[in-house]
Amino acid sequence: MNLQAEKLNLIEWISRLNDTSIIEKLREIKEGYSNSKDWWDSLKQEELESINRGLKDFEDGNVHSNETARKIYEKYL
Repeated sequence: MNLQAEKLNLIEWISRLNDTSIIEKLREIKEGYSNSKDWWDSLKQEELESINRGLKDFEDGNVHSNETARKIYEKYL
C-alpha cells in the first residue's frame, strides 16, 4: 500500500474513534513528533566539524574508491 493510501486509511479510522484513551495517545504521539529535534541539531561541534571536513574533502576530490579503501583497511575488516 502506498503512503498516501495508508494516511487516508488512518484518517478514516481516526474519524470513527470514540475511545478517548486512544485519541489521547495519538495526541501524545503527535506532540512528541512535533517536539522532536532533528538528529543533526544534537551533534557535538567536533562531530559537525568532522562531517564538514569530510564534505570538503569530497568537494576537493580527496577521495578513494571503495576498492582502494578495502585494500587499505582489509586487515581491520
